Amino acid sequence: MSLYDVTIIGGGPAGLTAGIYAARATLNTLLLEKGMPGGLAAGTEFIENYPGFAEGVGGPELMLQMDAQARRFGMKVQSDTAETIESGEDYFTINTDEGIIITKTIILATGAQPQKLDVPGEDKFHGRGVSYCATCDGAFFKDKEVAVIGGGDSAIEEALYLTKFASKVHILHRRGELRATKILQRRAIENDKIVLHWHSVVEKISGEATVNEVAIKDIRSGEIKSLAVNGIFVYVGTRPVSDLVAGLIKLDERGYIIADENMHTSRPGIFAAGDIRQKTLRQVVTAVADGAIAAVSAEKYIKSLPKR
Repeated sequence: MSLYDVTIIGGGPAGLTAGIYAARATLNTLLLEKGMPGGLAAGTEFIENYPGFAEGVGGPELMLQMDAQARRFGMKVQSDTAETIESGEDYFTINTDEGIIITKTIILATGAQPQKLDVPGEDKFHGRGVSYCATCDGAFFKDKEVAVIGGGDSAIEEALYLTKFASKVHILHRRGELRATKILQRRAIENDKIVLHWHSVVEKISGEATVNEVAIKDIRSGEIKSLAVNGIFVYVGTRPVSDLVAGLIKLDERGYIIADENMHTSRPGIFAAGDIRQKTLRQVVTAVADGAIAAVSAEKYIKSLPKR
């Protein structure tokens, strides 16, 4: 059984960058990712605020390049799911669905998942009209009307993307103005295919085999009306994927990992990077910064371990 210097859990921008830095430092590095590398960024059609790409870059393209770069430096990848973590004297044991991994340090980069609406019909029609990824599912709604729930950057970016396929895109937002950056707001307002519904929340999602209607409520008047749509794309925030370490390290009240500026968690030898960490800005650029710092911090920690 191999003893790894660094085991990274999660293959998004933070995890892949940690892998680049750790493997390049000649540390025996393993990345655990149960799905395709890239995380939420790989499901973003176009990223135009990542430095170095004047015309922007596709999310899948950027993530594939990061993955290839980390592998070139020697990072190993396993498609395993970490189930539990046990702390030893000088190492950690990670129990996965495929076996046991022994490692000196762990970098948690499990990220965050889309937050659900928790309304009737959402779970029933998940995959049959309800989606959390326009890049993944947008093409299924060619010449159909869809609704996007939310008013932040992700919601507006994906609404704009959906106009490539849908005949009309309804944006439902609980406030009277969008939270997205000004440039995205302008693009949405100027797009003839986009209809904005202010002060609106989803009450119920209905259909037969697939979605064909959403009931929306005006939070000011309480009035409920129906909107005929074939697809609903939900972008109302994210929740941390931190169940793996609940009780092992300190989390904030929302479940995000508390880590300092060097990505140290409350448990020596365990580091956190990216969207899983308590922070003010969750973007690809901040995730890769976290990943680099976490890998360097892990290297320093390993050097501090007693020689046995």
